[in-house]
Amino acid sequence: MKNVRTASLLIVSFLLGLFTVSFMIGCSSDSGDEGGNNAPAVDGGHDADGHDHDGEDHDHDGEDHDHDGEDHGDDGEDHGDDGEDHGDDAGAEAGETSQSDAPAHTVEWAQWGGSSSRNNVPVGFNIPIEFDVGDFNRETGEWVTGSGTNIRWVSRVGSQTYGNPVVADGKVFVGTNNSGGYLARYPSSVDLGCLLCFDEATGELLWQHSNEKLPTGRVHDWPLQGICSAPLIEGDRVWFVTSRGTVVCVDSEGYRDGKDDGPETAPLARLFDIRKGENPETDTFAPAVQALNNGEVNDTIRAAAAKAGFELSEEVAVEADAEKKQWTLSASVGGHDRQVVVKTIGPKLSVFKIVTTDDVLEADTIWEYDMMGQLEVSQHNMCSCSVTALGDILFVNTSNGLDETHINLPSPDAPSFIAMDKNTGEVLWTDDSPGANILHGQWSSPMVAEFEGVPQVIFAGGDGWVYSFKADAGTDGIPELLWKFDANPKESKWILGGRGTRNNIIATPVAYDGLVYVAVGQDPEHGEGVGHLWCIDPNKRGDVSPQLAIDVASGDVIAHQRLQAVIEDDGQVARDNENSAVVWHYSEHDQDGDGEISFEETMHRSCGTVAIKDDVLYIADFSGLFHCLNAKTGEPHFTYDMFAAAWGSPLIVDGHVYIGDEDGDIAIFDFGPENKEPIDELNMRNSVYSTPIVSNNTLYICNKTHLFAIAALEEADQAADDAGE
Repeated sequence: MKNVRTASLLIVSFLLGLFTVSFMIGCSSDSGDEGGNNAPAVDGGHDADGHDHDGEDHDHDGEDHDHDGEDHGDDGEDHGDDGEDHGDDAGAEAGETSQSDAPAHTVEWAQWGGSSSRNNVPVGFNIPIEFDVGDFNRETGEWVTGSGTNIRWVSRVGSQTYGNPVVADGKVFVGTNNSGGYLARYPSSVDLGCLLCFDEATGELLWQHSNEKLPTGRVHDWPLQGICSAPLIEGDRVWFVTSRGTVVCVDSEGYRDGKDDGPETAPLARLFDIRKGENPETDTFAPAVQALNNGEVNDTIRAAAAKAGFELSEEVAVEADAEKKQWTLSASVGGHDRQVVVKTIGPKLSVFKIVTTDDVLEADTIWEYDMMGQLEVSQHNMCSCSVTALGDILFVNTSNGLDETHINLPSPDAPSFIAMDKNTGEVLWTDDSPGANILHGQWSSPMVAEFEGVPQVIFAGGDGWVYSFKADAGTDGIPELLWKFDANPKESKWILGGRGTRNNIIATPVAYDGLVYVAVGQDPEHGEGVGHLWCIDPNKRGDVSPQLAIDVASGDVIAHQRLQAVIEDDGQVARDNENSAVVWHYSEHDQDGDGEISFEETMHRSCGTVAIKDDVLYIADFSGLFHCLNAKTGEPHFTYDMFAAAWGSPLIVDGHVYIGDEDGDIAIFDFGPENKEPIDELNMRNSVYSTPIVSNNTLYICNKTHLFAIAALEEADQAADDAGE
């Protein structure tokens, strides 16, 4: 057990911003155009649409990383949905079946929280409570194959991983950055947002969806944060939100099925750039252009293409398009006929391959919707939402937020919540309920459940309110608002940098037994502060907040005010709401009855999402406390101090509870309110910012740099042998 509290969490968060890990990984490929890792060919990290990223700050040199709003916890982390209820019902079965009756395989975990109800309580059997992650090669950062205990496989992800893994269709998906450097055209030195797809059985990389940094820089796309959300998988379709503020649908098979399921126009994928030099004697730009104009490809282009894993044949046909200032090259690459498009974009020559089914490590994109371009959304530091769905309707939090001043809201009329046709990407309805009252950013994820026969989609807004809409296609582009709930005391106040008491909501709402559960919090870099955990009755309508803000002189209800809902000096008061939907509220509780409230008797700000089974609720807060409560009454059973910040959420499975922390420890408890101390704490060799999950009797845990598939190997191997007899 740890016996010292981490010094200042603010300092820790700051230092984490300074600390980056960039390992080089070799990856074997079936494709002729992707090889091992190389240094950047000439230039990297640019948009396929020609945007120049050189204006943004890509140095990771330890300058002020107070980015005030990146979503590191289970905001960005926790999300997804497969349309099936693999949450509460599945969780109810777990632990009630003897291990002798355990099936060889159980349900998949195809979105954040397993189902649209978001309760991380899967079915699993023989899930290890003893494991050791093994050894790593200090020089390469690679896991030493076969080392450790109960480790089925280990795969490199990025250097900062906040996206939660999901498992479906024989594959494991996780959002991260590009420090793994799996694609030759994007070595690990090039910063990207990546969705990685691994083989569930072996951990082999199958494909990668790559997202170059936005040209606007850290205000919209903070360096090294990558994709902080989790995807939704149904059948062979994958939906997720990228670091570029786009909603994307891809084929889970990628190009390995030999088909391009995307639009008719083949997508372009950047290979490299050649920049114009100031010294004519050393400039490589002008000679390359001159050669292309002469119908030739010079050595500079050939060498750069080879470094990008796309070695051109000796014979190359060059077709010029003077009007577009571009050339199309036709050549043989790895024994396949391929085409390359070369464009003059300002002071550089940008070279793209036309993606084909030969590019098996690339993602096969079916449709993509640009929320920034189409809806004028302005995300703060990052876009992070784990989408979910009901039928053919996809629900998305847009992440609309403040600009770099942390005061101005660039797009107050842009929607915060949208519904889309998941098959086509068409927007069905939008809602901007938080309006100009967004406090910082919006990084929570939606939850969908049916209450008393009414399907509801529940969003946590950046103004600290919870909003419920009827989960349908809306009418004339407008959804039906069912209820709204202010999750902060009316007198609480928002002060820049986390110095106030008013919070936004990063956690994902959870549905359990007809009720809704959600905690408030702030960007972890704002440090510790007072928090609140609510249990809400979703069957009321209208403003169901605990209290209403009232103008004393007129007796009228005051419209919501951004920084402080009730200002007493202005003649305003908070009065109990007769229509309140509060079932219970947990912020502090004198558990030992000494008449004082200690640190351990307080609910603090949280990124965490609750997990509930058999009316026992678990949640971690950012101050490192792990709380266990009665889910029906809010009465606390116990609080355990992990002595390290918790960014993720608990997992309840197979009679145990797992929770990770910033020190990289996984605390494992026997399930139940009487079990107040962990049976063990196992270290993952690096910080754990995501949430453990279970699928098909395998435990998956991501630390910052690696994804671990953990299973009871002897039992699993024996079962496989028995099945083969």
